[in-house]
Amino acid sequence: MLEPNSYAYGRWITPGASAKNIISPVNGAAIARAGGSDLDFGAMITHATQVGGPALRAMTFHQRAKMLKALAVYLDGRKEELYAINPLTGATRKDGGIDIDGGIITMMVIASKGRREMPDGHVYVDGDIEQISRKGTFLAQHIATPLQGVAVHINAFNFPVWGMLEKLAPTLLAGVPAIVKPATQTCFLTEACVRMIVDSGILPDGALQLIVGGTGDLLDRLGPQDVVAFTGSADTALKLRSNPNIMRNSTRFTAEQDSLNASILGPDAVAGTPEFDLFIKQAASEMTTKAGQKCTAIRRMIVPEGQMDAVTEALSERLKKITIGDPAGDARMGALVSGGQRADVLEKAAMIGTEAEQVLDQNAFDVPDGPGFLAPMLFRCADPDGAQNIHAIEAFGPVSTLLPYRDTAHAAELANRGQGSLVASLITHDPQVARDVTLCSAAWHGRLYISDRDSMGEGTGHGSPLPHLVHGGPGRAGGGEELGGVRGVLHYMQRTAIQGGPDVLTAITGQWVPGSKQKTGPDHPFQRTFREIEIGETIVTDPREVTLSDIEKFAHFTGDTFYAHMDDDAAKANPFFPGRVAHGYLLLSFAAGLFVQPDPGPVLANTGLNSLSFQKPVSPGDTVHVRLTAKRKTQRTDDYGEVAWNVTLFNQDTEQVAQYELLTMVSYER
Repeated sequence: MLEPNSYAYGRWITPGASAKNIISPVNGAAIARAGGSDLDFGAMITHATQVGGPALRAMTFHQRAKMLKALAVYLDGRKEELYAINPLTGATRKDGGIDIDGGIITMMVIASKGRREMPDGHVYVDGDIEQISRKGTFLAQHIATPLQGVAVHINAFNFPVWGMLEKLAPTLLAGVPAIVKPATQTCFLTEACVRMIVDSGILPDGALQLIVGGTGDLLDRLGPQDVVAFTGSADTALKLRSNPNIMRNSTRFTAEQDSLNASILGPDAVAGTPEFDLFIKQAASEMTTKAGQKCTAIRRMIVPEGQMDAVTEALSERLKKITIGDPAGDARMGALVSGGQRADVLEKAAMIGTEAEQVLDQNAFDVPDGPGFLAPMLFRCADPDGAQNIHAIEAFGPVSTLLPYRDTAHAAELANRGQGSLVASLITHDPQVARDVTLCSAAWHGRLYISDRDSMGEGTGHGSPLPHLVHGGPGRAGGGEELGGVRGVLHYMQRTAIQGGPDVLTAITGQWVPGSKQKTGPDHPFQRTFREIEIGETIVTDPREVTLSDIEKFAHFTGDTFYAHMDDDAAKANPFFPGRVAHGYLLLSFAAGLFVQPDPGPVLANTGLNSLSFQKPVSPGDTVHVRLTAKRKTQRTDDYGEVAWNVTLFNQDTEQVAQYELLTMVSYER
């Protein structure tokens, strides 16, 4: 029998005398003994905030991202150990792939985004500089820094690995330690993953702790710098977020809870079209994957009135082909997580049955005798407008209801009756239908998944949350957000407006701000290595005259003979120009010629430019010169890093005529 341990203040703690047995959903035998440990929750918070937090915050975003990648690679190398005990949760190997491989992939994506989209420093710069003074001597900048508390992750039973890793990755990337509390029924799989993480030695001490069993007075001890991220039922979420201590301290609380997700079959997707077939395939998959125990599963299928019979028949026939059985074998659908969960689903299904006809029941399947086995249950509602339970009750299992609609406005209205969902999908080949449904429904859903014959080959599926995208939803779905790339990381950080002079903002952000001090290096910056270049290091070039001959040569060479460059009278008639002017891209070419150092050196390549803008036209006879300043440095590989340069072009009157950010890859060594 398994005995999952808690992991607190750097040590493993075995189950206590009051531990409870976990019963197999497959055969009814006791498979684990968990909980009952005498944990000191105050000591856990102290260990997280005084040991784990400082260690994480001492690292840069990139160091934390590398840590996450190393951890994901380590878990990937040992994942078969997790797959070995996955059937004990009632899940098949395919179901386990969503949970185990899905969690590892999510961590890898978050690590990658940390390296590509966050700075190689300790402060995240959020948005552009706000120039709140006329001369630019007093500025403002929004930044984000890690919260100095602990993140408490309370996870659901259905994804014991993914549910932990998808919260843990952005939390650790933000620089915040975590206390993870999995659902007891599947805690043994979470514990096995945490044990691997601890064995790896990759995370600093105090960055991760695990509670197996109850949380005791943990929530009563949290403060303003802490975060609670919850996944589970709406009733439990309400109870937790109503904790007086959490409300008193404005402790951040995000919830991902009940969700009556809908899928709409577009009016154009009639029987015989690729879209119709896609809808049937997706509907069957969402009902049976994880035995319907997914927060993103389709609970309501909204179908044109004229297609109800065809959909009912096609979906029923596809579902009847599903084999139900021992998840350790070759069954396509395993068991619900427990006998108690099966009883709850049947109770909820009976309430749905008061408003809908059951068109597919247990008699159509060969169902094993284990306490968690339940066949797909398909209902059909004749009056979706008058129904109440169908739009309010979630049977968290292989249960879904077909609802007829009159037109797309009615379809969107029915989808919205769920009062907020994690995801709604639309299967249509008509872009106008997609637009109409989006405008009517987007406000009620965290994600809209729209697919057709052109995209279905690469589509990720209705029920697949992606680390790049927001996972959450309004209303009954909890009103919270998880994932979403860097947005998910910022949930564990404080956004602060910093006001001060350019030198102050440069010192705080680690990025050069126009107006702050400039430095002169011992030689041309393109002859200096990545490590030698200093933020603020600047060169100012000699001027170059822009002649009419230059403009005409550039026009004919490139083919850009736009009238503003070639026709003086037409250019003067344009309110933007005094007459014929130089091409913007001619000025960029001249700028590169002015600041470049042509000899071989540490600069390896120019990889792009950002935020190009032209402020003032340049006429024949004007001169331009360039100020090149090292703005930002980011390590990229073991051999080279990226230097971002502020490039500003001035005319003979020192008026700014153009500005952009130049990106170069620079070697660490000469």
